[in-house]
Amino acid sequence: MKTYLNYFGLVFILMMSTVSYAQNGAEEVEEVKTESSTPEEDIFIDDLVRKRIVVENRLMAPQPIREADISWEKRIQRVIDAREKLNLVFISEELNLFTTLKTMIGNGDITAFGDEFFKNVLPPAEIDAKMVKMDTTMALDENTYEEKIVISKNDVNWRDIVQYRVKEVWYFDKQRSVMDVRILGIAPIYQSPADKLAGIPPAPMFWVYYPEARLPLSKFRVFNEENDIAPMTWADLFDQRVFTSYIYKRSNVLDYRLKDFFVAQPDEEDNRSGIDLLLHSEKIKNELLNFEHDLWEY
Repeated sequence: MKTYLNYFGLVFILMMSTVSYAQNGAEEVEEVKTESSTPEEDIFIDDLVRKRIVVENRLMAPQPIREADISWEKRIQRVIDAREKLNLVFISEELNLFTTLKTMIGNGDITAFGDEFFKNVLPPAEIDAKMVKMDTTMALDENTYEEKIVISKNDVNWRDIVQYRVKEVWYFDKQRSVMDVRILGIAPIYQSPADKLAGIPPAPMFWVYYPEARLPLSKFRVFNEENDIAPMTWADLFDQRVFTSYIYKRSNVLDYRLKDFFVAQPDEEDNRSGIDLLLHSEKIKNELLNFEHDLWEY
């Protein structure tokens, strides 16, 4: 009897060992997800890793300003020409600014305005109309063999946006004793083919209020010529002023633009109005830089 019990105990132990081994084998076959495991969405990506630094970064708020601390200010409007070498990032194939603004407006992240004073909010229908250009072509009817006018709708190509207008305020902060600048708005400049034939100059498509757009712009990368993974964003570019431009307008009593002061005369053989405008733009830049220096003694 004792031998029978010993035999039964041995068989029971072997059976339990077999069940435990089977369970351990099943657990080894099953993949255990850990924090370091590769997510399923990161299996097929056109890069080494999925870039999340720019999306997850936190933007530092600008320095608070009190009205009592502003002892002097001047409103300036600049034109950024994307065809200049330093501004080529504005017309990058994948990371251009116009597509970025269009995406943010479509997502409802920012508001588009129809004026530079940020009073006229553009409704979605009007924004969609500005993003589309109407083209008319002549086509031959297959049945009657008569020519007919065909109207087609095409999205505005970002390659046609080669200039941006920037509205900013230069001011002297007596609390910090520094000359500083804040951007108020950005507007893409566009001229349709019909306007070009009619002689209508380029005009802003819409205005974006930069203090509102600064945070969404911090989630979109800017192409870096030296380093493809450099995490610079459009907010960094504008805050650090990594662009070149010329002054289009300075606040004045007549609300004139610079080109209104330099109008070519009909009897002039050489039109120097463009050269005079650029020279005056550089003069204003130097005045802004010298203003702070003149407040101190060396």
